[in-house]
Order: sequence, then C-alpha cells, then structure tokens
Amino acid sequence: MDLFSPLTLGDLQLSNRVIMAPLTRSRSRIDGVPNDDVVEYYRQRASMGLIVSEGVYPSAVGQGFVRQPGLVTDEQIAGWKRVTDAVHAEGGLIVAQVMHAGRVTHTETTGQDIVVGPSAIAVDGVTRTYTGKYDYPVPHALTEAELPGIIEEFVQGSRNAIAAGFDGVELHGANGYLLHEFLAPSSNTRTDGYGGSPQNRARLVIEVVTAVAEAIGAGKTGLRISPQHNIQSALETDTADAAATYGALIDGIAPLGLAALSILNADPAGELVQDLRSRFGGPVLLNTGFQSITTLEEAEAVAANGWGEAVVVGRPAIANPDLVRRWKEELPLNVPDASTFYTEGAVGYTDYPFWAN
Repeated sequence: MDLFSPLTLGDLQLSNRVIMAPLTRSRSRIDGVPNDDVVEYYRQRASMGLIVSEGVYPSAVGQGFVRQPGLVTDEQIAGWKRVTDAVHAEGGLIVAQVMHAGRVTHTETTGQDIVVGPSAIAVDGVTRTYTGKYDYPVPHALTEAELPGIIEEFVQGSRNAIAAGFDGVELHGANGYLLHEFLAPSSNTRTDGYGGSPQNRARLVIEVVTAVAEAIGAGKTGLRISPQHNIQSALETDTADAAATYGALIDGIAPLGLAALSILNADPAGELVQDLRSRFGGPVLLNTGFQSITTLEEAEAVAANGWGEAVVVGRPAIANPDLVRRWKEELPLNVPDASTFYTEGAVGYTDYPFWAN
C-alpha cells in the first residue's frame, strides 16, 4: 500500500491515505458556532486525504470543553456549513466527529444542571471551565429509560452534520468520553442490560452506530475506538476483557458495512488491533500517536506492512497545513507549539506556514 494512493471509504473517494485526526482546539465561539478562524484552519488542510473534525457535541449536556463547537442549533449548523464549503472549494473531504463528553465535563462548561455517565463514578482529575478549574463531578447514572434519548442525540447530531455539508460522521467511541465510558469496566459498573459482561458493555455503542448508519447511511458512518488507551479514568487493564469487549462491539457493527473503523492504539501490528481489523472486514484507519508524534517513518510502516488502510495524524497536521506535500516530497516540517493548542485566535492555529517553493 502506498500512503499517497487513492482510497475508498464507503461513499467517500479519498485522494490519499493521510487522514487528519480529530483535534480539540477550543477556537469556536462560546455559543458553539465556528468562527472565521475555524473556517480558515480547516480550509488550509484540505489536501489531507480526509479531515476528521474536532469533537462536536450533539447536545448541550454533551459539551466537554470551553469554546467547543456544536451541531445542535441552526446557527451552529450554518457555521459548520461555511467550514465544509471552504474545504470542498479546495477539493477536500471532511467528516464530523460526533462526540458526547459524558462525565468528562462540568456544569460550568455546559451551562446545564447535570453531567451524565453510565455509572455514578467521577473522572479522577480536574477540568478547565469558563469560571476556573474544578474537580470532575460525580455524574448522574443514566437510566435504561434515558438511553434511547442518548441514541437520538447522536442520530440528530449526525443528521445535522449532513445538513451542514459534512461528507459523513465519525462517532467518538474513544478516549474516555460517553461511549467509551460504557465500554470500560472502570467507568461502567452497571448491573442491567448495559453493564457487567463485555457484550452488555458494548451494547449501547452498537445501538448508537446502528441507529446513525440507518439515519444517514452506513457509507457515511465511521466509528473511532481506543482500546486499552487507559485515559480519563476509562481503564481497560485486563487484556482478555478488553479483547472480549471490543470483539463483541466489532462483531455487532461489522454487518452494517460502515465506511471505516478508526483505531487509536500504540501497537498497530499487535494481536488486539489486527484481530479487530479482521473482524471488522472493512477499511481500518490507524492512529499510532497520542503521547508521541506520528512520524513519516511510522506512517510508512503502517502502509508498507499492510496493518491498516490509512494513517490518522494529529500534531503534524496542526503545524503543517500542507503535510501531505511535505511528507510526499520529504520536505522539512514545522514544529507544533503545544502552548497554543487550546488558546484563542490565529496564533498557533492558522499562522503555520506552507512550504514556500
């Protein structure tokens, strides 16, 4: 496989296999509407084979971060339409990552009176809100009667993404947010039909993915997972349990014929990732970096060894709007400035230079 060759993901035809990871940047307006800087940021990166947007909340309770964009109000949808139009005008493709933060938030961020999760267990740590830093609160444990409403939030958020001009959606089942919270035994201690066994913990994610695929089309729907990433108190330290849980999840969604499965894992060639890839039977996108920056050599290894169909890249895409060209021509890279990852304005966002020649 050549990193710079075309790729079909469901209904999407990619010009190359370098995919921009979903990256929280906290640059939108407080009301969740993408501003001019957001439009420019994504426009600049349209040469990526596919852009996956930062996590976008499908409900007010689902917001996780300050200045995070949403896909709830008409104004937010119109703001994203400006972004998708700009990317399409440059010949690019962009999908929305639909993300419910679950318990990884605070009422001082969302402006709502409740934080939700699978069980009444708080994340260990503090969160930055509009009014300061606070310990994560103990969430309200969602009842079985409330879960159809959660599914509908993902469905409506995905429908809104298509209305906003996105080419599809990626459902966020990774990194400790709501869907991942149901998968992980440390955050899901339920004793009903959505907890206990690996199959029960996978149930809500399967139901969400199935409902969204039915609503917008499986060829426009993907899922992102991060098995055993062990972040934000979503711990999966038992390898056998993790293999059983994610095996049940992938077996449950494989018949849908989704566009892609995106896997964040430090060992792309390992037994867990490759078993899930085999079970899925469709295109798998691999993200090897999180604590470390993905290099061209690592990306080429994924391609050369056939571990997955494409490589998902984060920080190099932040600092290099023309990353595909730089990697293809082996040009020097700009270095990302971590101090500006979550600040406001254009600095460290839209001011990274393109290669001059």
